[in-house]
Amino acid sequence: MVGRDRILVVGGGPVGSTAAWLLALAGIPVTLIEAEEGVQIDYRASTFHPPTLDLFEESGITGALLDRGLKCPVWQFRDRREGRIAEFDLGAISDETSYPFRLQCEQFKLVEWLYGRLAADGNAEILFRHRVTGVSQGDDGVTVSCDTPAGPVEIAGSWLIAADGGRSTVRRELGIAFEGFTHPEHFLVAGTQYDFRAHMPDICSVNYTADPVEWFLLLEIPDMWRVVVPVETTVGPDDAITDRHLQNALQNLLPREGDYPILVRAIYRVSQRVARTYRKGRAFLAGDAAHINNPLGGMGLNGGLHDALGLCGRLARVWHGDAGEAELDGYEAQRRPEAVNAINAITERNKKLMEERDPEVRQRNLDEMRAIAADPRRAREFMLNAAMITSLRRSGMLGTTTV
Repeated sequence: MVGRDRILVVGGGPVGSTAAWLLALAGIPVTLIEAEEGVQIDYRASTFHPPTLDLFEESGITGALLDRGLKCPVWQFRDRREGRIAEFDLGAISDETSYPFRLQCEQFKLVEWLYGRLAADGNAEILFRHRVTGVSQGDDGVTVSCDTPAGPVEIAGSWLIAADGGRSTVRRELGIAFEGFTHPEHFLVAGTQYDFRAHMPDICSVNYTADPVEWFLLLEIPDMWRVVVPVETTVGPDDAITDRHLQNALQNLLPREGDYPILVRAIYRVSQRVARTYRKGRAFLAGDAAHINNPLGGMGLNGGLHDALGLCGRLARVWHGDAGEAELDGYEAQRRPEAVNAINAITERNKKLMEERDPEVRQRNLDEMRAIAADPRRAREFMLNAAMITSLRRSGMLGTTTV
């Protein structure tokens, strides 16, 4: 059993490994507990918003992402029938951020970098193939029970950060409700190296395309183009990832002779949920363990990283005696309202905008998007919201300006 002279982090994805790295940088012994045996190749999340890059400069994370990612200063809202409706250039908010672009970088590349840094840091250890089965805590510490290849073990620490995903075992063990709903349809992700830009010359690297039958997200990442489409509830998950269904979806997006080369295929359910509380005793929730949402806006991963930054800063101040434990009460008050009012609200609004079927409402939506993009003041406000700058300001994590 590891002593209580450390902080435990459960979940080695981007949020958990970031939290572990921030704690290690603060001189705090940290144990990262991960169920899998290494980096999981996952193409669900790849967008890093401008203020995320601002906030993580000192940690080295921003530099690592810039080395591995694709800068996308412009993004579009499109309609399958009418084409480009609105275009937003983040250069218009360059007075608010040092990084006026969305950076596209697959999340597993960040995790690979973080694992390497943690393995070389004397304050950190990573325990792979440790699957959490239980959590208990007292007044001065918390203990995690794990199944491992060598048998059951218990690991003790002073505090616990649960970043173990939307199906969080820790959240369940703590008895924290995960309130919200799950959409009936699945989302299908396909990755291809087909050059869409050569045949759709008016697109940019980030394209949201509305359609009453089958909307889609077309996103360029460093290695390929990623396509996200909804799957009708009548289509089973196994059928959705077959070659036939994937090829039909891509041909519906852009007809061409021959099949598309498919490098990535995945199917998943999407929910809009927020934990009733982010803290129970000495345990805290962060990232998908605390809030999950659809991918239309790229806010889930960023919001989780903001959770890690806010929580780890508070834990560091308490650990080093610069603040009392009451400092930790501010974490939920700072982060949970933004999950409800910004992350979940905006992504759900984006989904409704993309899939609207009522012809009159649909036309009003398209006209409104055109009007926003045509008005510099409204476009600026829209981009500050979409880039999460407004949310971070409201929560106190960003000042009036960042540059």
